[in-house]
Amino acid sequence: MKHIHRRSSLALVALASLFMGSVSLTALAQASFPSQTLKIVVPFTPGTGMDTIARVVAPRLSERLGQPVVVQNQPGASGNIGADTVAKSAADGYTILMGANTMLMASQMYKSVNFDPVKDFSSVSMAAYGSLMLVAHPKTGIKSVADLVNQVKARPGSVSFGSPGVGTPHHMAMELFKLETNTFLLHVPYRGTAGYTQDLLGGELNVGFLPVHIAQGFVKNGKLNALAVGSPKRHPVAPDVPTFDEVGVKRIDVDLWYAFFVPSKTPGAVVTRLNTEMAAILRLPEVKEILGKAGLDAVASTPSELASIVAKDYPRWGAVIRTKQISAE
Repeated sequence: MKHIHRRSSLALVALASLFMGSVSLTALAQASFPSQTLKIVVPFTPGTGMDTIARVVAPRLSERLGQPVVVQNQPGASGNIGADTVAKSAADGYTILMGANTMLMASQMYKSVNFDPVKDFSSVSMAAYGSLMLVAHPKTGIKSVADLVNQVKARPGSVSFGSPGVGTPHHMAMELFKLETNTFLLHVPYRGTAGYTQDLLGGELNVGFLPVHIAQGFVKNGKLNALAVGSPKRHPVAPDVPTFDEVGVKRIDVDLWYAFFVPSKTPGAVVTRLNTEMAAILRLPEVKEILGKAGLDAVASTPSELASIVAKDYPRWGAVIRTKQISAE
């Protein structure tokens, strides 16, 4: 019996040593982070807003962390392919997703999505906001949101709107507008921004959403009429354009937001380190200036603040998608 007790005690000691060893290794790994190259996955093509942010942040993050930081574009399925790659990566902080609120939309529109945008990621920090403006071609005679609503209700389906594609923020913003105003407009989806913008300027489309910094240039030269901005406050680039709230259309907050995520279960100490460095980078005047010229307002957040935004926006866009029966393949 003594031998049995002695062996049991030795086994317990061995297990305890093994456990303490693993805890020590985990703590050591967190303390030494980073010790290798980091990768920022951009789930869209080069030249997009999130690609711009990633390429502005990457070299500065590399400098602050003392390790190379590479940007990898992995487009497809409205961002789902790149997001899925990061969700299934090792939860060690070395693979970072340059995400956006489009992830919350696209993941609910495709039938075969193998990740959960809320549960499979840990929030690191907000990166930037980009505002959308609702515009109309002058030939429509639409000069305000009231004009648009009146014209659509008088002749349902007679007004067309475009977007760079099904499920894009431009499309989803208008679907939300249609829900809130109880109106019907004809959707014409395009394959990308260039053709959509060209036809909107040419009058082939009646109305649509464009990023504020792009729309305002066309508004100033009289090619488009500004109706409202989709941000909670008036935008400094277009201070004379009212918000939807000001013109009586509530709950139309359609700002684009961009943010950094890592796989869920990434150690808290690693998330905190990344958040600290990214927040410092996003506060740099040079970074604010570069992103500002691209129509993006650089802004950082705590991980918990970003997580709260994700938790709020996911069901909000899900309700629009289900109500309007929007799907993509």
